Amino acid sequence: MTKLDSRRGFSSGETASITKTITDEMIRKTAEVTGDVNPLHLDDEYAKTTRFGGRIAHGVICSGMISAVVGTKLPGPGGIYLQQTCKFLHPVFPGDEITATAKVTAWREEKRIVTLETVCRNQEGVEVVRGEAVLLVE
Repeated sequence: MTKLDSRRGFSSGETASITKTITDEMIRKTAEVTGDVNPLHLDDEYAKTTRFGGRIAHGVICSGMISAVVGTKLPGPGGIYLQQTCKFLHPVFPGDEITATAKVTAWREEKRIVTLETVCRNQEGVEVVRGEAVLLVE
């Protein structure tokens, strides 16, 4: 990976995305790393009794995908998080294909700060997470 070109500017509307299928292994590893062992994420029988009718992925998986987009693609290596908001709109289930997208909404060249609309959608185009990221671009 190359260091971000410090002379690079950003254009409003510029986008980047990544797509991943949410797997049982991802969910179990997230539980292990975070300590969030809520049975809603891990226990099929328990999760069937909830309003969701089955297990759902940890929200942090989608927010992690957003982090991957901003850390590797837009603005990319050298971008430093100042702020990230996430509104969780719809559950994500094992097997869902999630696309995380970042879109430039503002570029403050004098401060080297970029603001991005961040959205995750499932394979049906349903918005599952929406937020905003603000990054310092070194």
